[in-house]
Amino acid sequence: MKEQFRETDVAKKISHICFGVKSAEQMRQQAHIQVVSKSLYSQDNNHSPLPFGVLDHRMGTSEKDRPCLTCGKNLADCLGHYGYLDLELPCFHVGYFKAVIGILQMICKTCSHIMLTVEERKQFLDNLKRPGLTYLQKRGLKKKISEKCRKKTTCLFCGAFNGSVKKCGLLKIIHEKYKSTKKVVDTVVSHFLQSFETAIEHNKEVEPLLARAQENLNPLVVLNILRRIPAEDVPLLLMNPDAARPCDLILTRLLVPPLCIRPSVVSDLKSGTNEDDLTMKLTEIIFLNDVIKKHRMTGAKTQMIMEDWDFLQLQCALYINSELSGIPMNMAPKKWTRGFVQRLKGKQGRFRGNLSGKRVDFSGRTVISPDPNLRIDEVAVPVHVAKILTFPEKVNKANIHFMRKLVQSGPDVHPGANFIQQRHTQMKRFLKYGNREKIAQELRFGDVVERHLIDGDIVLFNRQPSLHKLSIMAHIARVKPHRTFRFNECVCTPYNADFDGDEMNLHLPQTEEAKAEAYVLMGTKANLVTPRNGEPLIAAIQDFLTAAYLITSKDTFFDRAKTCQIIASILVGKDEKIKVRLPPPTIIKPVTLWTGKQIFGLILQPSLDNPVRANLRTKGKQYCGKGEDLCYNDSYVNIHNSELMCGSMDKGTLGSGSKNNIFYILLRDWGQMEAANAMSRLARLAPVYLSNRGFSIGIGDVTPGQGLLKAKQDLLDAGYKKCDEYIEALNTGKLQQQPGCSAEETLEALILRELSVIRDHAGSACLRELDKSNSPLIMALCGSKGSFINISQMIACVGQQAISGSRVPDGFENRSLPHFEKHSKLPAAKGFVANSFYSGLTPTEFFFHTMAGREGLVDTAVKTAETGYMQRRLVKSLEDLCSQYDLTVRSSTGDIIQFIYGGDGLDPAAMEGKDEPLEFKRVLENVKAVYPCSDEPALSRNELVLTTESIMKKSEFLCCQDAYLQVICPFYLFVSIFHLFSFAFILHNAHFFFVCC
Repeated sequence: MKEQFRETDVAKKISHICFGVKSAEQMRQQAHIQVVSKSLYSQDNNHSPLPFGVLDHRMGTSEKDRPCLTCGKNLADCLGHYGYLDLELPCFHVGYFKAVIGILQMICKTCSHIMLTVEERKQFLDNLKRPGLTYLQKRGLKKKISEKCRKKTTCLFCGAFNGSVKKCGLLKIIHEKYKSTKKVVDTVVSHFLQSFETAIEHNKEVEPLLARAQENLNPLVVLNILRRIPAEDVPLLLMNPDAARPCDLILTRLLVPPLCIRPSVVSDLKSGTNEDDLTMKLTEIIFLNDVIKKHRMTGAKTQMIMEDWDFLQLQCALYINSELSGIPMNMAPKKWTRGFVQRLKGKQGRFRGNLSGKRVDFSGRTVISPDPNLRIDEVAVPVHVAKILTFPEKVNKANIHFMRKLVQSGPDVHPGANFIQQRHTQMKRFLKYGNREKIAQELRFGDVVERHLIDGDIVLFNRQPSLHKLSIMAHIARVKPHRTFRFNECVCTPYNADFDGDEMNLHLPQTEEAKAEAYVLMGTKANLVTPRNGEPLIAAIQDFLTAAYLITSKDTFFDRAKTCQIIASILVGKDEKIKVRLPPPTIIKPVTLWTGKQIFGLILQPSLDNPVRANLRTKGKQYCGKGEDLCYNDSYVNIHNSELMCGSMDKGTLGSGSKNNIFYILLRDWGQMEAANAMSRLARLAPVYLSNRGFSIGIGDVTPGQGLLKAKQDLLDAGYKKCDEYIEALNTGKLQQQPGCSAEETLEALILRELSVIRDHAGSACLRELDKSNSPLIMALCGSKGSFINISQMIACVGQQAISGSRVPDGFENRSLPHFEKHSKLPAAKGFVANSFYSGLTPTEFFFHTMAGREGLVDTAVKTAETGYMQRRLVKSLEDLCSQYDLTVRSSTGDIIQFIYGGDGLDPAAMEGKDEPLEFKRVLENVKAVYPCSDEPALSRNELVLTTESIMKKSEFLCCQDAYLQVICPFYLFVSIFHLFSFAFILHNAHFFFVCC
C-alpha cells in the first residue's frame, strides 16, 4: 500500500512548476492495476465490479458503503488510485496533434535529424541557452527555426528528400514527398515518376493520380520517427528533454482515472446504474482493443484492421475532447458525451465553475425591498435567515454570560445558537437536542459557539452581475421580521438594484479579521465615491430628490407644529438624543412661519454641538444665467455654514454623478461619517414630508389644454406642409442634393430634421402650458425621474419613430405597411406618430411604435452579452497589474505597463475637483466662511494647531506615494494672494509645515 510521505515542520520554498507529458513507463509506475476487462460488473447477484475492469475498487471507491480495496479508506478519505490500459496500436493524442505536425515539419522523415545546418544549430542553441528568455521570445525563436527547416527539402545528414507535412482529414497526417511542382523538378521526384511509365502505358487512369502521390504517416510510423530524434536535437524543438520526449506525444498507453471522479449513480427508475461518460468511453476503447487483437490473430484483411484503428483513434480523441469537428457520418457518436476538456473549460468547467466561483456556505439569497428608515450602511435581515446563518464566536471573559444565554435559547429562538464546539474534545454538538441548561453551565473559555446572526454583525451584500467593486459591499446587519432583505434606497445605484423582483446575496464573514477587513475596506461609508472618477455614487435618488426639491422651493412654508413634526422624523437611532436647535422663523407676522430651506439646513447641522459647517455655491439645473443668488428660477444654490441661503436642491446638488454635491462636500471636508449621517437624515425626512403632502400622477397631469392642442396642430400643419414641399421638389427634380447624398437620401434627411423639430417645439409649448404643481414636470425639473421628452410624448406628440437612426423602412412591397400607398413618402406612412399617449395611437402608429420598441429591446439584450464578454476579457488581461514600490505599474511577469500610475500618480477616487486634485477656490471660500474676519480675540496657539489639523484631513488624494503631503493653512484674519502661491510651493516641496498666524 502506497503511503504519501510528508516531512513535518520543514519550511520549503517552491522554486518552479514544470508541466510535462507522462511517458508510458511513468504511467505504469503511477498506476495500481492494469485494466483489461471490457465488462463492468460480474454476472453474480451481488452486482459487484469485475476485477481488472474499469470499475475495479482498487482504483478507489464511489460508494459510501464500500471501502477502497487499495488503501482501505472510505469515500471521504480515499483520494483514488490510477489504473492503466495498453492500446493495441498507437494513436495520435488529439491535444498534441498540432504539435506533432509542427515537429514533423522540422525534422527529416528518414533519419529524424533536425533540418538545420551545423552553424544554424549552434547559433539557435546558443540563443536558447540565454537566461531569462520570456515566453514570447521563445515563441519567436520556435517560429524562426520552423521557417528555416521548412525551406530545406534535402536532409543534410542522410541526403533524403523531404516534402511538406500536412493534416489530411480527421487525425491523419500526410507527407507530400513526391508532389511535383511547376518549377524545377527534383531528381528524386523525377525518378519516382519515371518508375510509373510502364504502368501508365497500360493504364491511363494512373497518370492524373501521380500528381497527388504522397506518403501516409500513420501513428506507428510517426512514433518510430519521433523515437529516433537525437537527444541533442530535442531542445531545438523547444522541448525540455527532462520533462518529456517527443515520442511521448503519441498515445501507446492510457491512464484510467480514479473512480471518485467518475462515480456510478444507482438509478431509482430502472434497475442498475448510470455510468459516467468517461467510464463508458474507456469500456469502448477496451472493446476496440480486443477487436483489433482478435483481427490480427485471425489474419483479417488490412482494410478491416485500418478501419478498427481509425475508430480506436477517434474514441481516444473523444475521451479527451468530445467536441471534435469533421467526424465522418459513419463514425459519429450517437450520444454527445463530456470529455476531459469539457470538464475543465468554459463557464461550467472546473476552473470557472468550481474553483474561481462556487456555491458557498454561510450565505443567503432572497428578494430585496426598500426601507428608508435604515441607515445607508445597514441591511435588514429576515429572522428566518438570521437563525440559519451562524458566526463561530469564541467564548471569553467578556462574552461568557451572553454566550450562555444564547446556548440556552437554542436553534429555534432568535437570538440563539445552533452548535457548540468544545475546546478540548473538538466535537461539534447540535443544540436542538440534549440538555441545553447543562451545556450552558459547562461552557468554558476557548469553546466555540456557533451563534445566530445578530444586530451589529458585519455582512457582505452583493447583487449580480458584479460589474465593479461596489457591487459587493459590507453592511451592518439589523435582524427584522418578514422575508426580504431591506436597505436604504440611496445605495441602489452602486448595486444597480431596483425593487421589481430583484434578488440579492448576503454573506456572513466567519472570523473577526474578515469582519474588520470587510468593514474598513468594503464598508458602504468607505465607498461613497466611485473609483472611476471620484464622483459620489451613493447619494439621494428618486423620491428623496423630489421631496428635497419641493421642501426647498421658495414658496414652501410651515407653521411651528408642522415644522417640529417634520424635524422630529430625523430623531431616530444615533440621532435620537440630539437637542435640535429650531432656527428663528422667517415670517413672524401675521403667523410665525418657517421655510423648507431652514428645515433642510437641519439635515446638515441639526444641533449647535454639531461641528459641521458645509459651504457650497453652484448653479442648479434651471439656472437663468445671471444674477447668481438672484436667479428668478431659484436655481443658484448657496449653502453657507450649513444653512441653505437660496436655491432649491435637485439632482445636481443631492444626486450622484456630480462633484458639486452637498454630500460630496461633507465627505471631503467633514468625513464619511457626517456624509452618511446627512444622507440617512434626508432619507427619513423625505418620505415623512411626501406622505403628508402627497405626490401622485393622475390623468389630469397629462391632459393638454386648449391652447396646447391648438399650438400642436399649428406645428403639425406647418411641418406637414414643409414635408409636402420637399416631396414635390423631389418629384419635379428641383430638390437640391446635399453633399455625398442621393436625391432620396437628401429628402429623408430633410424630412427627418423637420419632423424632429415638431416634437421638440411641441415639448417646449407643453412646458410653457403646464402648471408648476404638475407632478411629471416637478420630477423632470428636479431630475428624480423622466425628462421633458417623456412629458411631451405623454401630452403633446410621440414624434418620429426611428429604426437604425432613420425613418421606418419599407417592410412590404415598396411601402412600410399595407395601409399606405406604394412609394408614399408622407410622414404618417414612414413612422411619424402625431398623437400623444394621452390621445391614443392609431393602429398604424401603434405598429410603428412597437417596431421602434422591439429594436430597443433587442439592442439592450445583445449589448448586455457583448459588453459582459468584453469586460471579462479586459478584466482578465488587467487582473495581474500591480503598483510597485518604485511607483511603476507592472504585470506579474515584471513588464512595465506605466512608469507612474495613471501618468500622474493620482487616485481618481480622491480627486477633489473636476480634473484637478484640489479646488483651491472652494477651499478658500470654505475657510473664509468657517473662520470669518472679526474683532474676536485671536485663537491660542493650541487652538490654531487644532484648526490646522482639522483642515489637513484632506490629504486623501495620494495613489501609491506620499510625495505630495498636502498641507492647507488656516486663513485666519487675512488672506492674501501670497498664501495661494505658498500652497503650490508646499504641494510640490512637501514634508515641511507652513502655518501663518
